[in-house]
Amino acid sequence: MSSIATKPDVLEIPEGKRRTLAAGWLFLGVASLLGAGLLAILLVLSRTPKIQDVFPFIGFFKVALVVHVDLSVTIWFLAFAGVLWSLNGSERFMGLGYAALGISTLGTILIALSPFLGAQHPLMNNYVPVLDDKIFLIAVAIFFFGFTLLLVRSLITIPLAGAAKTDGGAQRFGLFAGAAIGLLAIGSLLWAYYTIPKDTEPLRYYELLFWGGGHLLQMLDTVVMLTAWVWLARTSGMELKLSPKVSVTLYSMMLAASLYAPIINHTLPMGSEEFIHRFTDLMEWGIGAPVIGFALIILVALLKTKIEDSRKHLRAALISSMVLFGAGGAIGFFISGVNVTIPAHYHGVIVGVTLSYMGLTYYLLPRFGFGKPIVKLAKLQTIIYAAGQLLHITGLAWGGGHGIQRKVTGGAQGLDTFKKVASMSLMGLGGAVAIMGGFLFLIVVLAAIRSRNRT
Repeated sequence: MSSIATKPDVLEIPEGKRRTLAAGWLFLGVASLLGAGLLAILLVLSRTPKIQDVFPFIGFFKVALVVHVDLSVTIWFLAFAGVLWSLNGSERFMGLGYAALGISTLGTILIALSPFLGAQHPLMNNYVPVLDDKIFLIAVAIFFFGFTLLLVRSLITIPLAGAAKTDGGAQRFGLFAGAAIGLLAIGSLLWAYYTIPKDTEPLRYYELLFWGGGHLLQMLDTVVMLTAWVWLARTSGMELKLSPKVSVTLYSMMLAASLYAPIINHTLPMGSEEFIHRFTDLMEWGIGAPVIGFALIILVALLKTKIEDSRKHLRAALISSMVLFGAGGAIGFFISGVNVTIPAHYHGVIVGVTLSYMGLTYYLLPRFGFGKPIVKLAKLQTIIYAAGQLLHITGLAWGGGHGIQRKVTGGAQGLDTFKKVASMSLMGLGGAVAIMGGFLFLIVVLAAIRSRNRT
């Protein structure tokens, strides 16, 4: 067993404008998590047995769920990608970078406030659920316009020289690949917008609108998560047997797979059964092999390296991320019908991505000029959040096996047997623990930010 020093060329933290811009994207991501966490309390209570019978805001469930998902998944994930893209680009087109951040922030604020500004008509379509209301839809459009500007600047400014020669160059190539996949996602979204008949039933319309782009955004999230895994492994002191050429090859596999998306859009009828399945296959095949490749290399390093106490919160985040992402992926093989096994699958995957970003946030805060997170508290937060989410998805998967339908609440869940009640009680317990872990993350982060302010 050995303790290994961090390699200096792995995604170095720059000084100056790039770091300031990256910190802005981090603030946006953390703020979106704060809003999502407040809404999560309502969501868990409205589905927990006994409590759901007396909870006064069950009618608000779907409205809250839409905004919660968009804040905690879409905006948090894409904002954190903005952190890494900003750190690894050059200082060219900084005005475009700040414009992208400002526009995306405006869109996020409007999304969060839209239910309180009268937006209603929740539609639980996949990937980017919506409130079928003008103010909400304008807010989403504003956010994605800002995000598109971010993608364009990232593709222009991230250097690719030496990608296959250094660890840092290889991870920058991964981030470039993620930005390219993101631009393909925006292209798929626009293609769907101009292709889908405007008289399509609303739920069907938004399902198709975000279907192709949503799958590509999941691939983008996975690429960025993999760079986070490598960064967490390196910064926690592991000696990875991972050559830059292998990294570039694995990232290239995901980028190459995503290039099939325009072919699907142009050759298959919009919304046809084959269209639907091709995008699902694209994501599964495009993600599977690279994730397994990186995971195996990191697992070998985990077994061989002794981690210093000052870095154990980074290792905890890395391990938890890999466990939850793997559990979510495994549950996906047991999906049969439209039930709560589906949210068990994607919650596991989503939380896997989130945990990697949480760990990287802890690493970045002092390097952005803020205080250092308390290591023991940060490690405890990671364990609480991961354990709660593991219980949460276990309860959902168990309930799905007994036919409990997804996207319903209260008496509509049909909890008429002991196993159904037990499964959703486990879901509720896990959700409550996860919420505690989520708020603890915000406490640790805000304490670190406040520490700098005091200094």
